Amino acid sequence: MNQTRAVLCGYYGMGNAGDEALLMSLLQMLPKSVEPIVLSGNPQATKKQYGVLSYRRKSTLAILNILKQSDIFIWGGGSLMQDSTSIASPIYYAGLMALAQQKGLKTIAWAQGIGPLNKSLTRWLTKQTLLGCDAISVRDTASAKLLSSWQINSVIAPDPVWALQSKPVTSLKDVSQPKVAVVLRSHPLLTANRLQTLIEALGDFQKQTNSFILLIPFQPVQDRAIADKIATQLEQNYTVMSIADPQELKGLFKQVKMAIGMRLHSLIMAAAEGCNCFALSYDPKVSYLMSEIDLPGYELTNLPDDPQEISRTWQEHYDHGEALDRVQIQSIIDRSLIHQQLLSQVITNS
Repeated sequence: MNQTRAVLCGYYGMGNAGDEALLMSLLQMLPKSVEPIVLSGNPQATKKQYGVLSYRRKSTLAILNILKQSDIFIWGGGSLMQDSTSIASPIYYAGLMALAQQKGLKTIAWAQGIGPLNKSLTRWLTKQTLLGCDAISVRDTASAKLLSSWQINSVIAPDPVWALQSKPVTSLKDVSQPKVAVVLRSHPLLTANRLQTLIEALGDFQKQTNSFILLIPFQPVQDRAIADKIATQLEQNYTVMSIADPQELKGLFKQVKMAIGMRLHSLIMAAAEGCNCFALSYDPKVSYLMSEIDLPGYELTNLPDDPQEISRTWQEHYDHGEALDRVQIQSIIDRSLIHQQLLSQVITNS
């Protein structure tokens, strides 16, 4: 039996821990009969880390050759079709999917969060591309409703990172204080004033709880400067941590008492590991998660101006907030495996 070759396309090799976690989840869920070929911003690093074939994501010649030799094309998770950051991104992903469809490959839009789509061009591109897919899975109800309004069928399941196998992290074994993870990212809604308010709130919160602060830049090129700025205003008992292995990054949250996160996958990883979570939402996908698992937090647009108020809210959650219990977590993980079932069905029939 010949091995099936699948091209995996996403925001891979770009230094974003959330997207690397999606890639790792996809690789874990692919049937053993599939040979993955990953389009990456850093093919050498992707090949070394995951042990897979990898080619540059914007090399036209390489992509044409790979598609000619492959059977399946997969959008591998995340908010690929959205125009809130750039119109170039949806054009790129739609173009690759359309090319794969033209070449006769089976195509899968996998674990997608569709939107925001503010422009008529990107809405049209997304709809036309998805109409040509052999199978579609989405990770939130808003995406499913949008596709339903276009008369496009999809299956809905929790983000596959819920099911990502974690690994233990030993670098913090000597820290005896309760640990609080903080994951902030650069974004227009995180203005200088809001960031300063959060830093002052975090300083007061740390004093009141005697906690050890873990500043975790999920995408260092974007997030490291924020983490460093926070670090300069904390007096002691903190560290800035960058962990490249998605499984270790997820495992880190098993040691954390509370996580304060902007990035979607920081909250998913933390919640999946039984950590108490507090969200700072900058995007509908984070707000959807807050609603779906009853996660406390602030919309950044409604962030209080008073650092003391924020600190008191965090302290209350630190002292009395509850993480998801094991039964809830296992139920979410089980449902996230619907993404795996979809892969198996399409690949078995290819």
